[in-house]
Amino acid sequence: MGCIAVFEPYYGGSHRAFIDGIVSNLAHTFHLHTLPANRWKWRMRLAAPFWAGQVCSGEIALEEVEIILCSSFLDVATFKGMLPSCYQRIPILTYFHENQFAYPVQEEEPRDVHFALTNLTTALCSNSLAFNSSYNLDSFMKGCRDLLSKSDDMPLAGFEEEIRSKSIILPPCLQIEEVFPEGERLRDGGPPVIVWNHRWEYDKDPEFFFNALYSLQSDGVPFRLIVLGESFRHRPQIFAEAKKVLAERILHFGYTPSRSEYLAWLNRADIVVSTARHEFFGLSVLEAVRAGCCPLLPRRLVYPELFDDVFLYDDCNFDLRLRQFLTCPPADRHQTSRLAEQYSWPSLRSRYEAWLAL
Repeated sequence: MGCIAVFEPYYGGSHRAFIDGIVSNLAHTFHLHTLPANRWKWRMRLAAPFWAGQVCSGEIALEEVEIILCSSFLDVATFKGMLPSCYQRIPILTYFHENQFAYPVQEEEPRDVHFALTNLTTALCSNSLAFNSSYNLDSFMKGCRDLLSKSDDMPLAGFEEEIRSKSIILPPCLQIEEVFPEGERLRDGGPPVIVWNHRWEYDKDPEFFFNALYSLQSDGVPFRLIVLGESFRHRPQIFAEAKKVLAERILHFGYTPSRSEYLAWLNRADIVVSTARHEFFGLSVLEAVRAGCCPLLPRRLVYPELFDDVFLYDDCNFDLRLRQFLTCPPADRHQTSRLAEQYSWPSLRSRYEAWLAL
């Protein structure tokens, strides 16, 4: 197999899991060039000239590289343009975990369209693109159309056809073997357990989630709660409030840096809920599903691609659907666990190999 140079400006979270997964599961030689997962705006602005400068100085060697693989956090147009001409022939494959057209911004912040335009020029300058979902690709193309319509004196004729012609849908792979196999999950016979395993940020709409739990508690509906997910310095106040209001229902509340501990908590849950206002794939939901949790998810974003209608809700009936799931879930844990198998490396390896064989 050939040598692949990986350039990942944001080596953390789903970006890191993606890179670590392909390195562990595909028979290529990988040379990794990464930066820590922080200050993402600086990464998008400066990672390209930073690494191109290292190539020019000889700190990074590309002589034996057959393919360059990166995420959409790398400004491919700048990177390619600043490389020595002898390396500009190397095909660049870009994986879109998200896009800056559909990624939400804080309500008080205006959207900086320059990051979205960087995504556009990256797509145009890459040789091949993979999006983690159709929702991601479609929202990206819609964002491009809407933004370019504001620049009618500089039309980019045929841009959508060009991008779609070199794009595929390639879901990220779940490390399915590390999530508990069927038969190992223990139950204690108590009330059903709801798990939240998402980032503690506003775009996951924790207020909507916890307000529904307050209603359940007020009506005496039996349930228990596990809250996982990464939190940051600025976190929604609702988390501190919920920890007090729901104290008697809580089994665990907080981030677990240990992967094994995180999976152990998933293994104790019965229902995984998402109230996200944005989601390009939803790997955390699939991890919980593999652990045996029945998913209750919004009928929007990526989720209708991943799950049948029986697992989806409309905002207007979330409270009712959650009560139904607590008393009579639509599938048992063995059935839900198998829903995640199509996103495992055994199921997707050949598609990854075909993409990297460009």
